[in-house]
Amino acid sequence: MPYRSIEVGELQANCYVFFDAESRSGLLIDPGAEAERILAWIATEQIRPRAVVLTHGHADHAGAAAAVMAHLRIPLWVHRADERHMRSEAGRAIAAAFGVDVPPPADRLLDHGDHLAAGDLELRVVHSPGHTPGSIMLHGQGLLFTGDTLFREDVGRTDLPGGSEAELRRSLERIREFPGETVILPGHGARSTVAHELGNNPYLLE
Repeated sequence: MPYRSIEVGELQANCYVFFDAESRSGLLIDPGAEAERILAWIATEQIRPRAVVLTHGHADHAGAAAAVMAHLRIPLWVHRADERHMRSEAGRAIAAAFGVDVPPPADRLLDHGDHLAAGDLELRVVHSPGHTPGSIMLHGQGLLFTGDTLFREDVGRTDLPGGSEAELRRSLERIREFPGETVILPGHGARSTVAHELGNNPYLLE
């Protein structure tokens, strides 16, 4: 599969390296902590990330972004709504609670339907607000990176600033658009499939 998962930080967030095995071009998704460990794997495997991509701006997913961006000299891509949200007073407070700074300003503001390339591979941006205003999922190559929108048999919380249970429920309906065999790669925990979630996730059974 064209990715590697690296579990990082106190909240055991999943950082993903999505890459083209032929060209070694890649995207670094949600580097939340442990920058040195992430960078060591990238160097060993000779991956050349084009950008850091955030599924959302919470510190457990973005805490190491500044460090890896500086080391690799690559830009930050984030949905425009979370670029605003993570720089708000509430967003800065969440980052401070984790003892990290908000990442540098985004170089590219993402919108629903945007396509992100890594060599000959591509991911499509799916806006999925609810956990945060600018939460996104990334779909391509039979994979769906869901961030904190959807976990295995669970969903992301909506009680933090910017969260909305109503929006999250609308976003979850997008899961039905994807083939059952699509592999779900969540922001925390084990991977799953669309078919498994449609048959077992209580939030998709309602």
